[in-house]
Amino acid sequence: MRRAAGRSPTAEVLRRPDRLYAGYALDLDGTVYLDDALLPGAAGAITALRDAGSRVVFVTNNPLRSKADYAARLTRLGVAASADDVVTALDSLVLYLAGRHRGAPVLTVSEPLVAETLRAAGHPVVTRPEEAGVVVVSFDRTFDYAKLHAAFRAVRAGAVIVATNPDPYCPTADGGLPDCAAMLAAVEACTGEQAEAVLGKPGEHMAAAFLHRLGVPACDAVMVGDRLLTDIAMAVTAGTAGAVTLTGVTTPADLLHSAVRPDYVINGLPDLVPSSAGASNQEFK
Repeated sequence: MRRAAGRSPTAEVLRRPDRLYAGYALDLDGTVYLDDALLPGAAGAITALRDAGSRVVFVTNNPLRSKADYAARLTRLGVAASADDVVTALDSLVLYLAGRHRGAPVLTVSEPLVAETLRAAGHPVVTRPEEAGVVVVSFDRTFDYAKLHAAFRAVRAGAVIVATNPDPYCPTADGGLPDCAAMLAAVEACTGEQAEAVLGKPGEHMAAAFLHRLGVPACDAVMVGDRLLTDIAMAVTAGTAGAVTLTGVTTPADLLHSAVRPDYVINGLPDLVPSSAGASNQEFK
């Protein structure tokens, strides 16, 4: 098909929502901000959605900060938030382990927050590989051979592998950082074992966590993010609408070849706000 004169490939794929939703779950990296800068129009769009009566929560696979830290960062950047407004991959990790490995001793391939979170949830965090029942692998900027060797020995001794999230890299302004999938690949390669579960987005435990936090029916919620295989795939898992933003990883070309199809394609968060947002809240009544 010949492209209409003057139209860009981006313009041809855009599909903005034409209604307000009762709840919005927003990814952070590449959706609300990039590094330490809000993306254009993000603060105003979130304010408009809240003013229209919608509930907004923030959902991230990045396990490097606590919910309180994310809330403080958002507030510092100009988006008021509390810890109750944030869902991280660690929420899905705790939920999964409570159901499958309650109280099991864990060995972590992670930064300190993961171990702190698991201790608080009642799991002994061990350093002797033979004592571990679960090896938890996460985004880890301190990953080294000693950690890999400990994980190798634990799995060889019978521990199962659980990963916090499936992301291959975390988007940053200078191109990104290797994420959990890179550490997990190393552990799986040397042990010959596959992870029992990879949590975070798009998994069912993360979907349950963000819907619980929103407190609205799935049919009245939309998951918004920049990744088709995590954010939009989780919308499918949760039964919500899905909106992919072109401010991060996904490009218009990606949309042509992906089996994961978003309901909406937006240039940024301002596109979530329909022109009638300030006029009526009837959609929520």
